Amino acid sequence: MTFGQALLAYFLMPVLTLLTIVVFINVIMSWLIGFNVVNPHNQFVRMIWDITERITAPLLAPIRQVLPPLGGMDLSPIVLLLIIAFVRNYLVADVLWRLFG
Repeated sequence: MTFGQALLAYFLMPVLTLLTIVVFINVIMSWLIGFNVVNPHNQFVRMIWDITERITAPLLAPIRQVLPPLGGMDLSPIVLLLIIAFVRNYLVADVLWRLFG
């Protein structure tokens, strides 16, 4: 175990946690906007939507190209969350296990 691997694991875990939160916020915002619960012309709502879209759109675009359309349902956030969980649980946890285990 090198110091670089431990440092990578130490900084990667919070980033992946924040990315998970942003994906959830993006999905919930899309539902709220889609069902007209919140006004997309509201400045605060637009700001939150823009921030989450700018973060998640580059990550979801390649997944959306691979997944077939499923009648209006977008499963790409679920796939992205599964990929994040895989990275957190298997790759980062393995580095931490080697360091402390």
